[in-house]
Amino acid sequence: MQPIIRAFCASTLAVAASVSFAATPVDAPQSARAGWHPAIQSGYDLLADETSQLAEQANRYCEAPDEKQREQLEQHWRDAFVAWQQVRFVDFGPVENDNLAWQFQFWPDPKNLVARKASYLTKSDQPITTDIIEQSGVAVQGFPMLEYLLFDEALSTGKSALPAPHSCALLTTVTQHIASNSKQLSADWQNFKTPYLNTEVYHVSTLKSAMAALEILEERRLAKPMGLRGNGKRNPYITDAWRSGTSLLSVEATLRGLQQHFMPEFLGLLEQKGELQLAERVQHQFDAALDNFPEADRPMTALLSDDNAFRILQGLYVDVSQLATLINDQAAVALGVVRGFNSSDGD
Repeated sequence: MQPIIRAFCASTLAVAASVSFAATPVDAPQSARAGWHPAIQSGYDLLADETSQLAEQANRYCEAPDEKQREQLEQHWRDAFVAWQQVRFVDFGPVENDNLAWQFQFWPDPKNLVARKASYLTKSDQPITTDIIEQSGVAVQGFPMLEYLLFDEALSTGKSALPAPHSCALLTTVTQHIASNSKQLSADWQNFKTPYLNTEVYHVSTLKSAMAALEILEERRLAKPMGLRGNGKRNPYITDAWRSGTSLLSVEATLRGLQQHFMPEFLGLLEQKGELQLAERVQHQFDAALDNFPEADRPMTALLSDDNAFRILQGLYVDVSQLATLINDQAAVALGVVRGFNSSDGD
């Protein structure tokens, strides 16, 4: 079973929100939050489970490295990364503690800090300890560091390639760090239930987080690497997860996470406003965007380097763009939301 489907069946990096709410209070039934809380909890629980399995597999691989253990390790990384993508849109509440979102995924990384930090740590004589990981910053502490160790082509041909002892120490310590953070996040979200249900501002926060995630998806994760923004040149190396070729797998995971953990209550809010046709159009557009997969589940480099393959990416972008317009513009207006400064334009 494909990792994205597995994660979906089993159950955004923090950026300044680009939407703000009108002075008129939004009608915010507590029932919506009552639906969102367990939905997000299931996503966090899955993340805790997948990262725990990843940490266990990292230990097994480093204790007795072989090809089969390596394949299983890479698959566990994909499964855990997909689980993170599904709840990545939540940018408020416990995930704000200690910059957890950044710890999970340091991105964008225009200065290639992940590679530079990895190079230093794998070549250093300094033992890799939990304290070293905690003191080394967010570029070391999350999925991109593991992706570098597992998939970077230059590293894989050098002396520091896995299962070199120092690289294995870095691998196992970082996987334990991610698993610990995931377990804590799941517990903290459970403890967050009462304030979340009883505080109206979190209704607004939930809507804003999903809208910001869609905007980042459209602008930063698709338009920029496709050359539709900025200098007009196609560039796969500014996407997330480009080393593992899972940039678009993560896009699909984000869409499915929104569909599973956010959309049911969101559509309910539109229906309560009498916006039945708009709710149907949003649902239809979600389905259209997801229909691009699994054909679009290819490395971004392959889709950007061939004009015929690029059309697949163009189709996905058009569907995501239309979905973002429906939710961030038309649905936002229907729910009393007004667009504000577009923070993603300033990157």
